[in-house]
Amino acid sequence: MKAFTILSLVGTAAAFAPAVRQSQTTALNADLESMPGYTLPIKGFDPLNLADWGSDETLAWFRAGELKNGRVAMLATTGYIVQASGIHFPGMLSKDVSFESLSTMKPFDAWAAVPDAGKAQILFTIFVAELASEAQGTHYMKGGSFPTIVFPPIDFSGVSEKTMKLKQDRELNNGRLAMIGIMSFIAANAVPGSVPALAGNPMF
Repeated sequence: MKAFTILSLVGTAAAFAPAVRQSQTTALNADLESMPGYTLPIKGFDPLNLADWGSDETLAWFRAGELKNGRVAMLATTGYIVQASGIHFPGMLSKDVSFESLSTMKPFDAWAAVPDAGKAQILFTIFVAELASEAQGTHYMKGGSFPTIVFPPIDFSGVSEKTMKLKQDRELNNGRLAMIGIMSFIAANAVPGSVPALAGNPMF
């Protein structure tokens, strides 16, 4: 099921994505302009004024959601591209399904071909990873740091605050672009011709 497995496991991004640890400021003591991700080309893009909804805890929840969804989207986009390129693991996924057979299918068709027991294992892994990422230390809605890597652990203590801010900006911007990318893949798969740049591609 090649990198289609990556697509299926996108939910584990919160635990395994190449994320960076938040700076020493907590999730509840920063306004929108001082938070990572307030960058060009569109600084403070918030047409629905979501940053003003609710309390500081609400803003922290929105930012954590953007961070996690961006990581998920980066894995999903990469997984879709690798799957569509025909790259796959050797051997059998189950006694009746080989990785090679899945590599000949479109990513969503490959997911449908995975046995129910395999899907259950994937979803359970996602659940455990999400639970682990939410249970570390003080929760971000109570003043703790935003979600970081669960495995493998990476120590960013030697990185300067300026460099850390740059890394955080890059992660968020890459995640935003990846969200647009995977949404376009899904749209092209569901509605042929809806994404002109992908029209005619056999994997959509």
